[in-house]
Amino acid sequence: MLFPNVEELRLKYKEIIERSDFQKEFEQLLKDYVGRPTPLYFAKRLSEEYNCKIYLKREDLCHTGAHKINNTIGQILIAKHLGKNRIIAETGAGQHGVATATVCALMGLSCVVYMGAVDIERQAPNVARMKMLGADVRAVHSGSKTLKDATNEAIRDWINNPTETHYVIGSVVGPHPYPDMVSKFQSVISKEIRNQLVEKEGKESPDYVVACVGGGSNAAGVFYHFLDDQKVKIIAVEAAGKGINTGKSAATTALGKVGIIHGSKTLLMQTKDGQITEPHSISAGLDYPGIGPLHAHLYKSKRGQFFSATDDEAMEWGLKLTRMEGIIPAIESSHALSFLKKDTFSKNNVLVFSLSGRGDKDLATYMEYFD
Repeated sequence: MLFPNVEELRLKYKEIIERSDFQKEFEQLLKDYVGRPTPLYFAKRLSEEYNCKIYLKREDLCHTGAHKINNTIGQILIAKHLGKNRIIAETGAGQHGVATATVCALMGLSCVVYMGAVDIERQAPNVARMKMLGADVRAVHSGSKTLKDATNEAIRDWINNPTETHYVIGSVVGPHPYPDMVSKFQSVISKEIRNQLVEKEGKESPDYVVACVGGGSNAAGVFYHFLDDQKVKIIAVEAAGKGINTGKSAATTALGKVGIIHGSKTLLMQTKDGQITEPHSISAGLDYPGIGPLHAHLYKSKRGQFFSATDDEAMEWGLKLTRMEGIIPAIESSHALSFLKKDTFSKNNVLVFSLSGRGDKDLATYMEYFD
């Protein structure tokens, strides 16, 4: 039923994004509205402790507090070119929902955001922001009441409203062209990293690029311009929840097998008879039973190295960064930082970590955990 919508997008999106008027508006909004380029910050105290050079790509300083707005601006501009005036989205941690609602407010478009009931409870500040921006936030009570289920409901909405509606998928998941399109819009992150490293280190490429992976949009953006540079080690960190083998995990590469979810073939956590396994993570943005097909390929081809961090590790690393650098990270980003304990480095190694979002939305979770 959605084939006409997806096919229209596949046939037209590349042509649209290559137009000079699209590029001009997109780049102007990234600069003047989002606040790009975001800083590449040298974490001095952390670098001293781990005897290497640690840089943080500060996507937490984007307008709305995360990298998600890079993609929502791009997709909503495409929707306008396609004549769509109603926008729907799914969200887990709420950052994609906030970014979608923000751009809809900016452009005067109707906005509906689907969000799992569990995530609505643990991400209350973002729910309030979406509502203030004029979005209709719809709670989803099916399944695990988290990101997967919100995506299901958004797809059902699109099936029922195919003509005037564009579905803004927030990660590198879903049917083609979404994984490709979202990667392209997020690739501004690695483009900036290359330029900024020339200024700071006299070279374009780090030794490691590190990002957390749920669906994987921030990771796709951070990895994008380094995919063909074999000197750069690509590091992805998934959410191990209570532990990989506890039944309360979202570590897809450790637990998943090839399957189909939301229109794409990828690695997917599932039972022996193909039923999707419910994921678990303390981080709402990583609470997804699969990964984007780009990341599944990176894993299968061994171009990327995949690690995982438990809830406890992520929370400890979130506190560590806060106390050592004065930056409160989103819990998603805290997972990536745990890689510093999973390998050894030389003093000349340059590591770039994606700080995909800020921790304001997670303060209640942090406070409850450390209470």
